[in-house]
Amino acid sequence: MRTIASCLLPVLFTSFLCAQPNLLPAADKVLARDIFQQLIETNTTDSVGSTTVAADAMRKRLLEAGFPEADVVVLGPNDRKGNMVARYRGKPGSTMKPVLLIGHIDVVEAKRSDWTTDPFQFVEKDGYFYGRGTQDMKDSDAALVESFIRLRREGFVPDRDIVLALTADEEGGKSNGVDWLLQNHRALIDAEFAINPDAGGPELEKGKAISMGVEATEKLYADFRVTATNPGGHSSLPRPDNAIYHVSDALGRLEHTPFPLETNEITRAYFASVSKTETGQLALDLKAVSGPVPDPAAAQRLSKDMIYNSLLHTTCVATMMSAGHAPNALPGSAAANVNCRIFPGHSQEEIRQELIRIFADPTLKVQYVTDGGEVFDKGSDRKSMAPPPLNPVVFRPLEATVQLVWPGIPVIPEMETGASDSIYTMNAGIPSYGFSGMGVDRDDDRAHGRDERIRVVDFYTGVQFEYLYLKALTSQ
Repeated sequence: MRTIASCLLPVLFTSFLCAQPNLLPAADKVLARDIFQQLIETNTTDSVGSTTVAADAMRKRLLEAGFPEADVVVLGPNDRKGNMVARYRGKPGSTMKPVLLIGHIDVVEAKRSDWTTDPFQFVEKDGYFYGRGTQDMKDSDAALVESFIRLRREGFVPDRDIVLALTADEEGGKSNGVDWLLQNHRALIDAEFAINPDAGGPELEKGKAISMGVEATEKLYADFRVTATNPGGHSSLPRPDNAIYHVSDALGRLEHTPFPLETNEITRAYFASVSKTETGQLALDLKAVSGPVPDPAAAQRLSKDMIYNSLLHTTCVATMMSAGHAPNALPGSAAANVNCRIFPGHSQEEIRQELIRIFADPTLKVQYVTDGGEVFDKGSDRKSMAPPPLNPVVFRPLEATVQLVWPGIPVIPEMETGASDSIYTMNAGIPSYGFSGMGVDRDDDRAHGRDERIRVVDFYTGVQFEYLYLKALTSQ
């Protein structure tokens, strides 16, 4: 139910935001669901899928909605890695640089045997939509496409061009779409700033929004291959230097050796804000790590929670193993992949050296693995980019829209614990901000996991948020 309080917004946005219902209209609900289903049921994994098929399908929808052919293109380095770029034209003669919206349409691999439903079938049950990409991030892709169609149907003319790029290979592979477009077609996606819905968003507790997170910085992604080799032999004559044991022992040391406690201006601000929404010891602990010198005891208690742990440390974890060639033979080699999410200020090579120290086994080889699977003996010295300024052109309409959709919740800049395509736009000099309207309960994060899902009502709320925000952003 809308209230008078929901219209207590900055005057700049009141005229149209308060004229909009806070619920997604029935026709747009049907359209958003259809687009979402089409995306989920298009396999866009790196192994056997195609982002081109999904990009072509979204292009077709925009063309049918009346967008000119010249303003909606699909292009990429090969026939499986297509990226769709659509331009929503603003007021003729506007001198304002465009807004760029980026959203990857590829998804991580998913095994049918791991899921209770088919990961590439769109399933609605028990109040949720299930399928690979329902959280990461075809929900937001569908919302962006639906909002473009809805705004054009209404005849809305933004004050500047809005560019939407649906891209390949954020989740792995050799053809990252944002990077490829910046390298080969910069003019198509050049912008004053970028909005990336693959980060941030409403944080929910049992379905109730408690805050809106905005990615202001992010961790650096890195994979490392840990390898042990030896002569092998017959399993009836065990050797003391078994390759599997070497790698396993090293991983055990990693498991019990957390990286040092760290905070920065973004995470301290986040902890200070979140402490106001909590009670008891948790609120005290959050407050205790929000100062210039975080309290170690409070940090240790918070680190039992996987989210807070990732905000307080660089994290490295074993994710894959391979070893041996026969059940009755000693392994000639064993290897494990260690995935690291590196706290801003540290490089991939610095963390590789730290892993070598933790493993404490000179017989092991520790190598850096690129997103495309290339293996190098040394990691990059590149570090995470500095956070961009909190641009009021982005944040004023964001605050207004958040208060309309979720009255009373704070907007909190935060550090993304994963990694996103914002790294490419930021490196290209395009300030980038990560947030969406897609809320997920903080204890139900299933991105990259089995039975990935989003609550039906939260999806539709997210679609409505995207529409309202885009309209507010480009009506200033």
